[in-house]
Amino acid sequence: MVVFIKPWCPWCIEAIEWMKARELEFRAVDILSDPEAYARMRTISGQSLTPTLEMENGDVLADFDVGQLEKFLESRGCL
Repeated sequence: MVVFIKPWCPWCIEAIEWMKARELEFRAVDILSDPEAYARMRTISGQSLTPTLEMENGDVLADFDVGQLEKFLESRGCL
């Protein structure tokens, strides 16, 4: 999983902490320091809001809170 973030974004910080606490494997990518990652996020989500999660199977969850993230991952058997 890739989580596109802005480092100062409180929802991003919360999502990263939540995922780490559950020992999920993911890679956080700072879109402010990586123009290619920003472009990728815009392509897959159609927007510029973070956090945005991209799964290996191509599923995307954009602009979410931890509650939405938990439901999304549960529905895909990741929790």
